[in-house]
Amino acid sequence: MIRAGTRDELQPVLAAARAAGRRIALVPTMGALHEGHLSLIDRARRAADFIVMSVFVNPLQFGPGEDYAQYPRDVERDATLAAARGVDLLFAPDRSIMYPYGDPAALIAAPGLDSRLCGAFRPGHFRGVLTVVAKLFHVTGADVAVFGRKDLQQLVMIRAMVRDLDFPVEILDAPIVREADGLALSSRNAYLSTEERPQAARLHQSLERAQAAFSGGEVAAAGLIAHVTAVLSGGNLVRPQYVDVVDATTLSGVERARPGDVIAVAAHVGSTRLIDNHTLT
Repeated sequence: MIRAGTRDELQPVLAAARAAGRRIALVPTMGALHEGHLSLIDRARRAADFIVMSVFVNPLQFGPGEDYAQYPRDVERDATLAAARGVDLLFAPDRSIMYPYGDPAALIAAPGLDSRLCGAFRPGHFRGVLTVVAKLFHVTGADVAVFGRKDLQQLVMIRAMVRDLDFPVEILDAPIVREADGLALSSRNAYLSTEERPQAARLHQSLERAQAAFSGGEVAAAGLIAHVTAVLSGGNLVRPQYVDVVDATTLSGVERARPGDVIAVAAHVGSTRLIDNHTLT
């Protein structure tokens, strides 16, 4: 596996891959890799034959009081895992490489989409996400990029950006990867204490309860939300932030759920904020 930390190191490698007729896939991450990230590599390999993984903790997507300084960083561990999974090129720039002129004056926003779900509680977050993803698309010239469905709002907004700004990149998604008890894999799971960890599984359990109710004939969004909230509230360390039933493409709330709609949830378990979602079937 080749490693690059600057554009000057990155570009010749990508130029050689293109000259050889190789299809380039990008897997953007903030590092602290886990099996969920590694599954994105597997998805990328089915669509391309040269895999670039980026590892960059993007300061633009962290708000005041969030965990930018504490976010787990271990590039050497990430490099070992990426190489073992078949990444061809690891791009791990620092802040001065991605933002050489300081915080960018131009940011990409998605009005409407960025004010729902997580966006309602993390103002500015998705501007940071879209901006850094756009920069990564430009510097890599990737033919395809892969994102996980756990961050559904991010996925929807990136697809909208690609569509509306004519980026020549195909966006693929990969399913949520879970622990044995259903907890969606996340780098932030490392923050959970031994007491909090079992209660974190309530997020997935609540979504399973809602799916069971939907399968049993409950279609009112309010009823499905009540099932989720009841399970979450049963944990004394779990504080729901939002629960909503939305259209999977527009993220608009629905009153009556249909197959393909998504139940999305965010909750604090102790001091750790976790998200999860489930597509109704």
